[in-house]
Amino acid sequence: MVEKARALQARPGRPVGHATRGTTAANRMRRVDRWLAQTHASLLASEESPLIVDLGFGASHVTPLELFRRMRVPAPLAEVVGLEIDPERVRRASAFAEPGLSFRVGGFEVPTERRPVAIRAFNVLRQYPESDVPAAWSAMTARLAPGGVLIEGTCDEIGRIATWAAVDVRGPQTLTIAVNPWRIGRPSDAAERLPKALIHRNVPGEGVYELFRAADRAWELAAGLGSFSPRQRWMATANALAADGWVLGPGNRDGRVLGGPQRFRLGEMTVPWERVAPSPS
Repeated sequence: MVEKARALQARPGRPVGHATRGTTAANRMRRVDRWLAQTHASLLASEESPLIVDLGFGASHVTPLELFRRMRVPAPLAEVVGLEIDPERVRRASAFAEPGLSFRVGGFEVPTERRPVAIRAFNVLRQYPESDVPAAWSAMTARLAPGGVLIEGTCDEIGRIATWAAVDVRGPQTLTIAVNPWRIGRPSDAAERLPKALIHRNVPGEGVYELFRAADRAWELAAGLGSFSPRQRWMATANALAADGWVLGPGNRDGRVLGGPQRFRLGEMTVPWERVAPSPS
């Protein structure tokens, strides 16, 4: 653990961080990519050719390539850079580069010529100590373009369950939980995929623990709707949590629609970070 903590220290001419296991799979990031493309469409439109970074893309080129194709729907001139600390991973991925999609060696320092409007760092900080999270967030958000967002989170191996924090220069703003309602037993199944800042906080006395308790209660109360579909049960659960102030409902936050029927129907819930922020140590 000491060696990992030291890996965040800047070293002249070397990437900040350490190589992760590199596990990846096709279509694994579909939920977070959809969320970025839809809820941050205005951010992606803020530049003629917005830059998006996939930080720590792993042992395959597939997730940066999928991110590139998905971002080109709302932003036809979007560019994507995949960053990895392992030079061999970058070398292999570079065989799949094309105009607008490139790969390079880099870590939390985000060594791109232009400032990205968005950085996606998924399944990266999960492999670091919790104490490294603030420094990593700070390093990445310092490289964002004005109004930009860091999306840092975790998902399961095939993308059925994902959670992520939206972080900007002010700090973390929201936590989003996105699931396939047909593939969960209850909302708290997502707890094992929480971002590193929260994964160890699912204990009594912490906000995220209370969130999942409330979500599981609402899920049980909505059991009858499961006969129509798990989606209807999930939507009822999300609506109940929105009524209780846990989940963002219809309307917007910072000009972005993050809650309401459309987002709930997709298996999402977005929670204001202040409701789940870790208690002071």
